[in-house]
Amino acid sequence: MGDIRESYLVAATSAVALLRDPAVAAAWDKPSALTEFSVGGLAGHLAHQLVRVGQVLPEHPQQGEPVSLLHHYTNSPWVQAGLDHESNIGIRKSGESVSAEGAAALGQRAGELLDEQLRGLPAQAADRVIFLPPSGWSLSLDDFLLTRVMEIVVHSDDLAASVGTSTPTLPAFVIDPVVDLLARLAVHRHGATAVIRTLSRAERAPATISAF
Repeated sequence: MGDIRESYLVAATSAVALLRDPAVAAAWDKPSALTEFSVGGLAGHLAHQLVRVGQVLPEHPQQGEPVSLLHHYTNSPWVQAGLDHESNIGIRKSGESVSAEGAAALGQRAGELLDEQLRGLPAQAADRVIFLPPSGWSLSLDDFLLTRVMEIVVHSDDLAASVGTSTPTLPAFVIDPVVDLLARLAVHRHGATAVIRTLSRAERAPATISAF
């Protein structure tokens, strides 16, 4: 099994544990650290990363050659869209809709998905390519899993901050690919000089080098 596949399973296991944390259930209806997301809605969005992986694991006919991750992110409308863009509104509505089932049910469903993926992901072909209907293009399975690892790492921090718990500690083989991906996207968006200055020269650093 490829490294990113193991990274995904470790990150997903951590996410399920966080979703089941009593602090999350206790704050379910409260505002989260993310604008216009409740804690429950944010938890629903975090759990949805496992749903997305579950949707692509069954075999489907390949449609086209996979694009690069840079193409994937620079051509996805939500990346640089504002909070009121329809893509981001849809993301929030989806998270809030999922949260309606409650914390216990969401944690149970996420755990069931994880169990399925612990069994099914190692059996996937090394060169598996998946089609993403919302985008209209394909990614390699490993690149798609990296996008989910990034989402899990970022939103686990958001959810932990929302309920006053510590951000889950994950091993370097999970975190390093996420940092690398975010750095590459930040360089594309802001330029290498801005990123280098932020990391090495605080007195000349720009206001932000956010990847999104």
